[in-house]
Amino acid sequence: MNAVVFDLDGTLWDSSEQVAGSWNVILDKHPETRGITISVAEMRGLMGKQMDEIARLMMPEIEENVRKKIMLECMDFELEYLSTHKPVLYPKLSETLGALSEKYALMIVSNCQNGYIQLFLRQLGSGIFRDFESFGKTGLSKGENIKLILKRNNAARAVYVGDTQGDLDAADSAGVPFIHAAYGFGQTSRETERIAEFAELTEVCGKML
Repeated sequence: MNAVVFDLDGTLWDSSEQVAGSWNVILDKHPETRGITISVAEMRGLMGKQMDEIARLMMPEIEENVRKKIMLECMDFELEYLSTHKPVLYPKLSETLGALSEKYALMIVSNCQNGYIQLFLRQLGSGIFRDFESFGKTGLSKGENIKLILKRNNAARAVYVGDTQGDLDAADSAGVPFIHAAYGFGQTSRETERIAEFAELTEVCGKML
């Protein structure tokens, strides 16, 4: 069994506007962070990083224990907010995933909090993904989570699809080929297989797997 493993933000959907909106609600509540506002562009630059790193980048002048508490509050409220403020699924997502699922096991690995991938799956409204894993559940790096999920599902071969340098680094760490979702939020330091839109993935995976 071969697998296609996906990053989430910037690869399967764009939740940057909704997540920024939810975090700004929380940041405005706390005296320590009042005046800090996260733009959609800034949010896209933060997505894909681990939560502790995001907290340091977003609140560099705030004591670690305070920013950790605020970050956890942002993450909790985000899940509530996204249940009513729906992110944007990329074009031809469902059709392309359906075609891929006929040949490959589909999985998701993200640096998000536990519960975030589940929100995406509910919005997608399909049981098409075989498995998923997150930093929020395991505390492991993205590369380690890719290795974990592939071992758990006895995958013979796999590719990882993501949109940032961090995703490429994770794929390298896990020892799997990488496909750059060039329509997403980031660039990579070297040339790899790439897709300019999600629907191109069936052809690229056919060549690689």
